Amino acid sequence: MHLSKKDIPNCITSVRIAGAVALFFVEPFSLLFYVIYTACGVTDVFDGYAARKLEAVSEFGSLLDSIADLVFYAVMLIYVIPHLWKRVPKEIWLVVGVIIALRVISYLTAWVKYHRFASLHTYGNKITGAFVFSLPYLILILDNTRVCVAGCVIGILFTLEELWIHLKSESYNPKMKTILYLLRDSKK
Repeated sequence: MHLSKKDIPNCITSVRIAGAVALFFVEPFSLLFYVIYTACGVTDVFDGYAARKLEAVSEFGSLLDSIADLVFYAVMLIYVIPHLWKRVPKEIWLVVGVIIALRVISYLTAWVKYHRFASLHTYGNKITGAFVFSLPYLILILDNTRVCVAGCVIGILFTLEELWIHLKSESYNPKMKTILYLLRDSKK
């Protein structure tokens, strides 16, 4: 099987999916965990960069990236978060539940409205993703409560932004990077 340069970004994304699954088989917060975890983060940044540089941006690639994000977050929820349960204040978990519920509502709204899965790659979602990714590092070195409160605020704001974009958009626009684009377009 011959791979072209246009396949490279999707291969990088596939490595992230494999890395996320591999996290199930290592001790959380061990050295190997941080190596694989960091590799997942690097591939998350690099796949989009490679797609743009190689002019290989595609709807399939965007969907695969969203799937990789969901697999990674599922691993975090199912495997890593239980290890954080005792380290993080219980009230934070209630807010995390609200954020997850809002995410599900956003995805369902997009499914009903556009008849497809749609997770926008907004700047806010990138900030949220970067913060969520950095949590295992931050919790080791900073005050857990402040880190978690900051994460919850970021998560709620940008999840609501994506939901608002889905509610107000007439059609699916995967290039929508911020609600400000929607507000700007409505003034025209």
